[in-house]
Parts: sequence; C-alpha cells; structure tokens
Amino acid sequence: MKKFRKVLDGLTTSSPGGTMGSPSCGSAAGTPTAAPTPKEIDVQETLVSENFQLCKTVRHGFPYQPTSLAFDPVQKILAIGSRSGGVRILGRPGVDCYCQHESGAAVLQLQFLINEGALVTACADDTLHLWNLRQRRPAVLHSLKFNRERITFCHLPFQSKWLYVGTERGNTHIVNIESFILSGYVIMWNKAIELSTKTHPGPVVHLSDSPKDEGKLLIGFEGGTIVQWDLRAKKADFRIYYDEAIHSVSWHHEGKQFMCSHSDGSLTLWNLRNTTKPFQVTFPHGKIQKDGRKESCKPILKVEYKTSRSSEPFVIFSGGLSYDKAGRRPALTIMHGKAITVLEMDYPIVEFMVLCETPYNNEVQDPYAVVVLLEKDFIVVDLTQSNFPVFENPYPMDIHESPVTCTAYFADCPPDIIPILYSIGAKNKKTGYSHKEWPIGGGTWTLGSHTYPEIIITGHADGSIKFWDASAFTLQMLYKLKTSKVFEKPKPGEGRAAELGEEDPFAVQMVSWCPHSRIFCVVGISAHIILYRFSKYDANTQIVSLEVRLQCEPEDIITPSENENNPCFSEPGSHSPQTHHQHPVSPGSRTPDGAKDSIPCLKVKDKMVRVPPGYQSDLVIQLLWVDGEPPQQITSLDLNSAYGLLAFGNCNGLAVVDYLQKTVILCISTLDLYGATDPYQRLTRSPRRNRQSTSEHCMRGLSNFYSDSKKRIRTSYQSLTELTDNQQSIDMERSKSPTSVHYPTSLHNDPRILPEPVASLRASHCSPVFYLLDNDHVNGHCTSPTSQPCSAGKPRIPMGPEGPRLTRRGPGRPPFRKAQSAACMEISLPVSHTEGHASRRAMLQQLHGVTMYSHDEHHTTASYCWNERESRENSFSRSRSSSVSSIDRDTKEAITTLQFGESYGRKSDALPTPCLWVGTSLGVVILIPLSIPTDHEERMEDPVTVGPSGAVQMLKGSVLRFGFLDCNGALIQSPYEVWRDLNAPEDPDRPRRRKLVHFSPSSSQDAFGEGHLAVVCSERQAKVFLMPSQSCLFVHNITESSFVLRADVVSLCNSVCLACFCANGHVMTLSLPSLRPLMDVNYLPLTDMRIARTFCFTNEGQALYLSSPTEIQRITYSQEMCDNLQEMLGELFTPIETPEAQNRGFLKGFFGGNAHTFDREELFGEAAAGKASRSLAQHIPGQGGVEGMKVAASGAVGELARARIALDERGQRLGELEERTALMMTSAETFSKHAHELMLKCKDKKWYQF
Repeated sequence: MKKFRKVLDGLTTSSPGGTMGSPSCGSAAGTPTAAPTPKEIDVQETLVSENFQLCKTVRHGFPYQPTSLAFDPVQKILAIGSRSGGVRILGRPGVDCYCQHESGAAVLQLQFLINEGALVTACADDTLHLWNLRQRRPAVLHSLKFNRERITFCHLPFQSKWLYVGTERGNTHIVNIESFILSGYVIMWNKAIELSTKTHPGPVVHLSDSPKDEGKLLIGFEGGTIVQWDLRAKKADFRIYYDEAIHSVSWHHEGKQFMCSHSDGSLTLWNLRNTTKPFQVTFPHGKIQKDGRKESCKPILKVEYKTSRSSEPFVIFSGGLSYDKAGRRPALTIMHGKAITVLEMDYPIVEFMVLCETPYNNEVQDPYAVVVLLEKDFIVVDLTQSNFPVFENPYPMDIHESPVTCTAYFADCPPDIIPILYSIGAKNKKTGYSHKEWPIGGGTWTLGSHTYPEIIITGHADGSIKFWDASAFTLQMLYKLKTSKVFEKPKPGEGRAAELGEEDPFAVQMVSWCPHSRIFCVVGISAHIILYRFSKYDANTQIVSLEVRLQCEPEDIITPSENENNPCFSEPGSHSPQTHHQHPVSPGSRTPDGAKDSIPCLKVKDKMVRVPPGYQSDLVIQLLWVDGEPPQQITSLDLNSAYGLLAFGNCNGLAVVDYLQKTVILCISTLDLYGATDPYQRLTRSPRRNRQSTSEHCMRGLSNFYSDSKKRIRTSYQSLTELTDNQQSIDMERSKSPTSVHYPTSLHNDPRILPEPVASLRASHCSPVFYLLDNDHVNGHCTSPTSQPCSAGKPRIPMGPEGPRLTRRGPGRPPFRKAQSAACMEISLPVSHTEGHASRRAMLQQLHGVTMYSHDEHHTTASYCWNERESRENSFSRSRSSSVSSIDRDTKEAITTLQFGESYGRKSDALPTPCLWVGTSLGVVILIPLSIPTDHEERMEDPVTVGPSGAVQMLKGSVLRFGFLDCNGALIQSPYEVWRDLNAPEDPDRPRRRKLVHFSPSSSQDAFGEGHLAVVCSERQAKVFLMPSQSCLFVHNITESSFVLRADVVSLCNSVCLACFCANGHVMTLSLPSLRPLMDVNYLPLTDMRIARTFCFTNEGQALYLSSPTEIQRITYSQEMCDNLQEMLGELFTPIETPEAQNRGFLKGFFGGNAHTFDREELFGEAAAGKASRSLAQHIPGQGGVEGMKVAASGAVGELARARIALDERGQRLGELEERTALMMTSAETFSKHAHELMLKCKDKKWYQF
C-alpha cells in the first residue's frame, strides 16, 4: 500500500517559478520525490518489477535486402535470408518466424535438411550454422567457422548427413551435419582439373550429385570448367572446358543431361555421352542482327530444368535479356516446349526456386509453382495454368509499397471495428489471382487464448493510410485510404510541389483515431489536416475546406528574466510569434512585392465528388503561406469526438477548430497563451530588412531539401536511418559467385551539395524549419534534442539590421535539433557569411571527438565563432533544446503535445469541465478551459468559447505526453461520441442525435469533486499534479544523459503505468502515480530516426517500431505475455512421413540405375578419410538444445512443463535402473546355467582326470 499526499486547494505556490524551485525538482535522477502535504490518499499500486519483461514477439513485412531462398518440399516451409544476417521462415498464414545471426553477416545460402526440422545457413563471414526448427523459436545447434577459405556454394543431398561446401579457392570440403565437423575427404581444385591446365578454374559456383549415381559429384567452376568427380575412385570422370563463365547448372532427372547458364546470355545443354561440345546452345533472347551476329545479352544468373509427366519440360531462368533496349524491367522467362513466356518484374530478381511434387532428384519433377524473390517483393507463380497467374500472397509483404512515414498502434479495440473495416476493404481487392491454394502451407498455428482486437495504422509517403488487423501476432490488411483523392492533382510546373521540387506533397506525418466514434484525422507534410468520418454507404459530398493563417513575426526573442533563479530554465531561445487569425483572402493573392500570401500548399477539390463506403472526408484544414513564406509543419494534434473539437499546433502557435460547425474558434500564438504568467522576458529586436530576399532563400532551401530528401523517403532501400556496414559490403563482394546479388558499398552517397546562396542565408532572416528525414548519430546514439539547460546562461544578444551576429556555441552544443512531433528531426538552414566553412559532420566530430556517420552534410555548411569563456560555461553535460539549439538561432516555441479531457481549468473550479492541455518545446504546460454547449441543438448553433486560464507548469525538456488518473489510481478515458452513420437512411421515429460517453474524474470516486491526478511526461522528467490545486505531487528525472523519444500512459494487468523509450535505446516503465521505476532495459544498441519516428506504445504491454524500411517489429514488455508467447507462436515443424521413392522398374534399374547403394559414411567417415586440419575450420557449439529446454519450460504451463521434464528424467532413470536390473538378472541366470553345466561335467570325473 502506497501513501500519497494530497495538496489542499490554496496551499500551492503562486508562481510556476516557485513550483519549479521546490526541492522536489532538484531531486536526483531516478528518485521520485513527494511534496509535503497535510492530507493523505490511499492508492494501491499493484504493478511490481516482476510484471515486466522485454522481448521481441514477431516481425511483419518483407525481409529487408534479401539475399537467398530455400524451400522444404515435404514440410512446405520457406526460408529467406537477408543481408543483415536475418532469416525469415514462412509457412501457412500465421506461421512466420524471424531468426537473427549474432554476427550480423549476410546470409549467402540456405539449405533445408528436408523433413528433418533443421536448416543450414552459410554466411558471408565464412561460417556455417545449423538451426533447430523443431522449437517455436529456432536456435543455432552448431556453427563451423572456416579460417582459411571463403565459402561460395553449398549442397546437401536429400536424406544425406554430409554437406558439400565449395570455396573461393576451388576446393570442395565435406561437413558432417550431425557433428558439424569437417571430413578429411577434400576435393582439391588442382586434382579436379587436368594437370596441363595453366589457369585457375575460379571459385566453385555449383555442386550437385548425379541423379543417376549418388557417387558422382558435379562441380562447376566460375571460369567455365565443369568436372564430374567420382567420389569412390577419387578421380574425375570427365572435364568440360567452356569459353563463357558459368552461373548455374541444372540436371535432367534421368541424369543423362544437364543444362548450364552463362554470362553471355546463353544456355548450353550437355549430354554425358559426348562432353567434348555442348549438345545444344541457345540464346533465348538473342536475336540475329542484320550483319548476321547475335545480339549481346545480359548474363543468365540461374536456370532450372524440370521435367513433367503430362507436358513438355520446363526451362525457367532469370536474366538473359538483350542490352539494346534501355529501361527494360527484370524478367523471369518460362520456356515450356516451344512457348516462351516472359514475366516482367517490378524489381530486380534476387533468387527464384521451382517447387516440385517430389523431393527426389531422380524422379519426374512435375513443377507446380515458382517462387520469385525480388529486391522489394515476393511472388509465387502458378505453373499449372497456361497464363501463369500469381498466387495471392497471404503475408503482409507490401507494407513498404510506399515508404512508411508514421505508425499508430491500438490494442483492445472495439470488437466490431475489424469486421466492418475488412468488409469495406474486401470490395477493393485486386483480382486475377490463381484460384489454387497457397502452396507454402507448412507448420501449424492456432489462435491463442490471450487474444484481443488489435489494429496497426501505417501512414505512407504517397499519402495513403493502411489499417491492419494485428490480432494474435498476425498482420492482415483491412482497409486502405488514399488521402490524395481530396486534392486536385498538381499540374506540372505549378504549385508548391513544383517550386520546391517535392514529389511527396501528400506524405502522412501523423494520425489520430478514435475507434469508438470512428473519426479519423490525418496530418500531412504540406501543413494540411484531413478529418474523416466512417460510413457504410457511398455518398455525393462537397469537401469543406478551412484555411488558417498561423504564422509568426520573429520580432521578439525570449530571454530568461534576470531575477529568474530557476535552474532548469536558464536559456530558452525562442521567438514570440504574433497572432494571425484566419483572413478571408482569396487563394492566389500576392503581396505588392510579388510574394505569395494566403495561399495553401495544395488545392482542395471544389466540386461534388462521389465517395465510396468507408472513410469519407468531412473537413480539410490548411495552413496558408504568409508574405512569401511557407507554413510551418504541424507538430501536434488531438481531436475529441464528444466535444466535436480538433486542436493542432506548430512552432508558431495553436489553433482549435470546431469540426461540427466547421469554424476556427481559436488561432493564437504560443506567447499569447501565457497571458500575464509569461515566465520569460521578451527583448525587442530590429525588424528584418528584406522580406522578399528571405522568401527567395527559403524557397531555394526548401527546394534543395526536398529534392535531396525525397529519395530517402520514397525508396525503402535508401533507408532513412541505415548505418552502412562497409566491412560487410566488402565481405559480400569478395565471396561472390556469378549468381550472387551485387550490393553497393554505400547506400547513401549523394553527390549533390547545397548551393552557395542557401549556405549563405543571412542570420537576420527567419529560416523555415524543416523535418530532417535522415539520422543524426553521435557515437551510436541520437544526440539530444530538447532538454532545458540546467546551468545559468547569458541572455541572447539582439541582432541589429547591420547584419548577422554569429551566435557563439560551446563544444557541448551540437548544431542541430529534434522535431517536436517525435516523428522526425528538425533543422534550420545554416547562416554564416564568414569564411572557413565546416561541414556539420566535421563540426560534430570536432565537438565530441568521435567518428560519426551521417549523410546530410549537404544540408548544412556553416562556420562558427568560438568564445573561450562561453566554451568553459558550456559543458557536454549541458542540456540541449530543440527550441534553443538550431544553427541560425531563429527558432520558436513549438506546441509539442495536446490532449482534450475532463479536468479543472482553474484552481477555484469545483466540478470538472472540458479542457485542453497544451505542452510546448520549452517544457511549459498550459491548461485551457473550454465552454461547450451541452444541448444538441445548441451545440450545432452556439459557439464554443475558449479562454486561457493562465495556469502554467514547467518541466525539463519538451513536453511529450499527458495522462489522467482518478484519485484511486485508475486511468480516466477521454469522453467520446458513439459512432453514428450520417449517410444512413433517416428514421422518423428515431431522430439521429449525438450520443456521448463521458468519463468524469469523479465518477469512480465516493466523494464528489475529489479532483484527479494529471501525469505529464517530458523528454527529461515526469511529474504528477493534483487537480484542481495544480500542485506537483511527484517528480521523477527519467534521464540525465539522454532524452525520451516516446512516452505513453498505458494500461497493463488491470493497472496503469508510464512507458518511455529513450534515445539511448532504453525502454523504461514507471509506476503511477508514484513514478517508481519498474523496468529499465537497454533494448536497442542504437537509435536512428526511423525508429524514433515509428516507435509507439499501446495497452496490454505491447509496442512496435519500424525495424527496417520494410519490416515492423513488435515487442512486449509484459511478463505475462512473455510467458504465453510460446503458445501464441506457430509451430514450424510438423511430423510428416517422408514420401517413398518410386519403383524404377527392373529394366530401368538394370540398364540405367545404380548397381548398388552409395555409402557416404564409409567414404567420408573418420575411419576412411581421417581428420581434417584443425586450422582449416573451427567448430563452435550452439545453444539450441539448452535454449529449447528453457523455452519449453517457460511458457504458460511452465511449471507443468518443468514437472513433466523432471518426471521424464525420473522415468528415464527408472528405466535405466530397470534395464540394469534385468541385465544383472540375465547375467546371474547365465552364470547359474554355466555353473550347473560345469557341475554336471565334473560330477563323475575323478581327481586325476582334471
């Protein structure tokens, strides 16, 4: 039982400065402090540290940068390897497992032990790994590290325990799969080729055993040499020397012919009866030119030669297209008899594999599908139909169809929302798929007992929104919404997109969704907001548009008051915006000097449009250009369906919109929100001299920014946040065979540099603030964006009209900042006229003495003036704020978070009323009471009144999140409106009226008017306030060395806690309301902007983030879910009888089959081949067996599993004892028998006969 003290009304300090100066604010990090109060409240906190454990649950999406592919034809499961060392194993829908190599080396090749529940991976660090798939979470059983040779190709014959490994030197080694030890049997390259050969044959690119005789191994070398090696006789049967490099080889099932693909785009067919020349040479895509020569063609990277009982053989290959046609898309060619079908792909082909009915290579293959792994997609083609349709993919492989820009996660949604979204989305599904069942149907999956409706929402760069059903660790798309349909298509050469060079004007920046009222709100990158309502009926509608003029005049600068002794707010450097309310200026108007004014970035459709069922646009809000300057992007948003209000803010101010009456009820600057309680002194400064030149420079800056950043946001392969591993790229390059995928060494090399006019932007101009779409890394961590300095600082020096005054920056202040939307970083254009330009990257290296990776040097080039005295004052521990640490110092106080709710707007209030909580980038919390008519008719006619109360609280760092608890510690939900379909037919007996659901703070308490608790979390601190007294009860300094990126008040185990994700990779939870630390786990090794932009918490102990540009990683921090995780995941391995080999018949076996079986153990075993050199490879035991036992004993039936294990062990020991007893009894009986025989033998003998 925790005791918390309640502060009575009127006993609080009168000023925010006094509140912040209380001893509680100076407490050390990690120590919650309570203010002394006269009255106690009993709140029982049920959450303890044992309720929390952090672990990954499941990964969704397309494997990022895939490299290899494998398929088990009996188990019918598929594995995909990636460049980052990940392996995805897929089966039937619901069976989706992700494994990661600890080394992170690229996966070069995958080999299933068919129907054995095991997988062999060959990685770019020349290591073989054996994975155990008989457990829900696969683990490595053995590893074998090659020390002196590079692995290039592996082959494992069916039902064999000996793995053939080809190397870069041309040698072939043999590994025992059971013990993972090298055999002494080695096929050296100089023995495989003729002694007269003068050149090295090259790396091994192919290994396969002959279908006719398992004792014959076909070895293909890159240089064009093919050798069939007799394993018994240890000599070559034949050698083929061809002029063109070999990429792949494929056998005919009878073992009499094989086909090769070559680097000149040709296919050669070889007959074993005559190996001196190819039986057939074809150029499938090489036409004969007028001069009689063949067209030059691209290499055929892989070919598969498959026979069929009912038709002609299939020859399927990738590549081989002619060079003459520029811009041709990659293609997969299917040659079936005389018919040639070319399937063009959207992306380059990484690998493909033909699926056949039988696992035996000496039987008719009967192919039924071909799996094609592309760089950014995964498709399966049906070979049983003449038009070769593709199967409908049941996996969510199209998350990255357009790059993901934001995410939202909702657990425990209303149960009816998923079926209705699915029914609407199913009407728009694509057609033309194969009608056959998905061929990859291995594994088993059942719906777990701990399931509830979950929905994930993803926003994309093209303006689309996708709703996903995420229940039970699965992911299925429900509904897709295109926000771009609200706007007119920009004409070429017109509009903001053309001027700024921006190709993604509709990119989604953030979303807000009320599942109960089904109202959905989208914020776009062009400073627009779209509000949607859900309807099951189509309708003809006129889109209503509101234009808001929210722009500042940076004529003031914030400096701390001289008598301000608050240590936490010593150097806030933000401008005071001036209020600009909505003006009825017609679009397209311009100021007298020609600058744009009162023009939105996008044009809304102004005619009636037909909208289908689903989400239909109800209101569009756009910020306007002001005096030639574009609107600043929106940094915060909240809506409340019960109030009918929508609030949003940016670095200029705050606006509140009544979407029921379609009016703007508040448009105010951040400075005006304070009223008389402004904690800062404002020093005037000279106005700007030339606004037109400012707009021109701003336009140039925006143009260069967007032209440079659009590539990173539009393509998922030039990741916004990827750290390029050059060593890994080198490893990939030096172990390549012709069939390998070629990767660039760096994915971020961009030769474009910011033009000189932008680099020389004057400091006296107000630079626009941009969202930096790439990462900022300092020593593996994001550098802090927004905490307030905790040491006294000097006031800012006002800049006069004579020119810029360079701001001196100490070595502890990195010249960049973070956006307050927690979606992406902000950076202002550089300002400098002095010489000696230094890149931002070099600047940070000089500041921190670290080597850091960054690909945004072209965004900022500036010189800096250093002052020794200020350098001494500014230490690295000095905190940094997004509102004070931009390069040009022309920054503003941004609205960072908003929250509607029932609260007490003033200390004197006796009853809770609708309020809007506002948090800013300076750590200031402002409470705004709202007066909303309660009657339905009055609500639609009378205006909503808003009056700032002047209530101000302060925290360290930018405010991130609000939450409300009653005095019993229970979470107070925001009120909402019950969904009603506005397009449904009218019922005269039942008029359509609004039905509201309120959660009053006093509804769950015995005494009326007891107040409630407000939880406020910033980038550095968390505080709990008692309302209406506004007294700070508890303070917790979350971090001193880093900052919080995401925070949320979540429900867990019928209780509530505060979950935080920090920039240093830590995931923390704090109890509420005491702010007692419950969990602190260093989860991520580094933090990049992709994770910072997409990380989000939800209820029931779950969270997610975008682990790569194409994949969503879900995690849990709940111990209960970790315990139940095993039963919720799918089983990869299911016991299946291996199909029997077909009876080949007497004649076929007599004339063409094996005369006897091939005993590999006798040939490769230690007795015959000896031991391999210890220096050649090193065996590394894995943890698979131990982990499997741990996993089996840690599920929901952990105790039962442990008891069963103990019982099994006891039974095993009893069985062993019984066997020993039986053995002793048998031995005793034998002894008795022999003794009796000896007695009978010696019975009648005399003594002298012995």
